[in-house]
Amino acid sequence: MDTKIIILDENNIDEKLIKSAGDAIRNGKLVAFPTETVYGLGANALDEEAVKNIYIAKGRPSDNPLIVHISKVEDVDLVAKEVPAVAREIMDKYWPGPITIILPKRPEIPYVTSGGLESVGVRLPSEEIARKVIDAATVPVAAPSANLSGKPSPTNVERVIEDLQDRVDYIIGGKSSVIGLESTVIDCTIYPPCILRPGAITLEDLKNIDENIYMDKGIESNNTNEGIKPKAPGMKYRHYAPKAAVKIVSGNANKVIEEISSILEREEKLGKKIGIIATDETINKYSTSIVISLGSRKNLYEIGKNIFESLRKLDDLEVDMILCEGIEEKGYGVAIMNRLKKAATFDIIEVY
Repeated sequence: MDTKIIILDENNIDEKLIKSAGDAIRNGKLVAFPTETVYGLGANALDEEAVKNIYIAKGRPSDNPLIVHISKVEDVDLVAKEVPAVAREIMDKYWPGPITIILPKRPEIPYVTSGGLESVGVRLPSEEIARKVIDAATVPVAAPSANLSGKPSPTNVERVIEDLQDRVDYIIGGKSSVIGLESTVIDCTIYPPCILRPGAITLEDLKNIDENIYMDKGIESNNTNEGIKPKAPGMKYRHYAPKAAVKIVSGNANKVIEEISSILEREEKLGKKIGIIATDETINKYSTSIVISLGSRKNLYEIGKNIFESLRKLDDLEVDMILCEGIEEKGYGVAIMNRLKKAATFDIIEVY
């Protein structure tokens, strides 16, 4: 497949190119485009064959549901047959934005899109290019992250090209994703609503809408839920993983540095090439040049933005192992650690 790559200027968007991308989606083609969370790979959510091609292009398990993207709030009624009052409140406050709401699906949404479920996740992104492409398509757009399945999600167009060139019809590039972690996913087919994937809109944020909203306990588990259909992306399969093995060291800051340094010394003596993911506060504490800072612990949103690209950079350097400092699991730190734990397949050392 000959992929057409389009790089758009966010300050001067070429409407003709947007229209051609929207037409392509409506007619069954695959189009990758930027969103504020990560880059997405879009297809007509109503077209079974187009959606099947997403799974093929990504190498994605077919029971892993896709999120359906819309360009304006009222289009939720094209996707969902029912929108509970609490879901409307969430939409009013956080759409457009990085939250996916699971709702009962309309019959028009094929089961290949919903992962065989009677429910479907719906999102209205805030990224302007994304909304323009979806609007030009004139259909709801199914769009998982625009990467090969299991790899760290792409936050810039270069990584999309690296993974999907010659696998999809169009790749649209804009600026790097401003959030860098996938959307919060909340299940509103039940009451009280349940968060199935943490993201930039936190449990604490959502409790301001309804204090009964809670986090699925399975988020903290390495349970693969064999035989159970996942209701949201990332619940069942290995996700966000680089080629190298990832080990997280979490706990007391000084002891984390000591433990990582000890593992580093031991593994280097065995001839291993080790990469370290640290923070601004600790980047100078390690005796290796292969160390990347996610940012300051005072700014968790900066850290979240840099996780996936840091994992990919260490893959570029062909390290054998990645040692990563843990982050306090509070507020947005829950989402950050969710992605890191998935990348590490829950290989965690706690030191206190």
